[in-house]
Amino acid sequence: MAQPNSDDNTVPEDEFTIIGRLASRFTTAAHDAGCELAATETGIGDDAALLEPTGDRQLWATDLVVDGVHVDRRFCSWGDIGYKAVMVTVSDLGAMGGRPTHLLVSVAAPAGSHLDDLMEGVAEAATESHCAVVGGDLSGSGTLVVSVAACGVLDGPGPALLRSGARPGDTLLVTGPLGGSAVGLRKLRGGAPGNRESGRTSGVRPETAYRRPVARIAEGILARQAGARAAIDVSDGFWADLGHLARASGVGAEIDDVPVAPGASEEEALSGGEDYELILSTPDPQRLIAAFAEAGLRPPVVVGRCTDHAGTLRLRGGEPEAPGWRHNF
Repeated sequence: MAQPNSDDNTVPEDEFTIIGRLASRFTTAAHDAGCELAATETGIGDDAALLEPTGDRQLWATDLVVDGVHVDRRFCSWGDIGYKAVMVTVSDLGAMGGRPTHLLVSVAAPAGSHLDDLMEGVAEAATESHCAVVGGDLSGSGTLVVSVAACGVLDGPGPALLRSGARPGDTLLVTGPLGGSAVGLRKLRGGAPGNRESGRTSGVRPETAYRRPVARIAEGILARQAGARAAIDVSDGFWADLGHLARASGVGAEIDDVPVAPGASEEEALSGGEDYELILSTPDPQRLIAAFAEAGLRPPVVVGRCTDHAGTLRLRGGEPEAPGWRHNF
């Protein structure tokens, strides 16, 4: 059932009542994710979280979900928004081959917002990502903003997957089809049927790809272990993010083809964004593909190769118009 926005008759609650209730929910979620805090650690309820890292190399990332920019509340439930806010943040850790461990979640929201439902989505995504929510903040605001900061670690030996690691001759792969989020939003805006209360589904429905993207954390970790040299997640659009990787590495790219999500156009696959699949660069694609198969993960798709023509990106010999997403200030 669709949930009302901020113009309903919900009785207001003070932030400390809400925080107390959320602390209990996130304690349960951390247990479900297998990442409960140790007796000597402190999460929600003090001025800061007190954690005891084990000496692993740490990764930190933060991201925002803003109503009207990253989500459209006409088509997303409150739970969808919380879920998406977590996944788009931990995706950055996965793109570097890291494993998320802890989250800080801050929300600025209008009066009457369904914070419990929003945080339920946060808890679901945290559980699926095997990390714990250990703090955050709440504030009133005329616009809904969800900010997530994520901490993670690089397990085992080997460098992180940086954007700057690709080399000429490397094979380029992506971890899945592209354009799913774009076609999902297009269908929703066009009045195609869809259930606002979408949940943790496999992504068969294109609307789900927009509402509840899935960070490719296992894929990033495995790619790093299997010798990949560079990676980036597809948030701004495949072509734009490929450009970010190429510029950072000082290489060019020749792309033969891209996997297109069902119902999407090639243009949406190239520039739609918010797919959160990974672009991977590796000198040994067969090793990478074999590692994915052994782990039971969906096989990555070879899309092209890196060249020594720095900054030059070509698709089947041409240069498509695929600008991707860019914030303007």
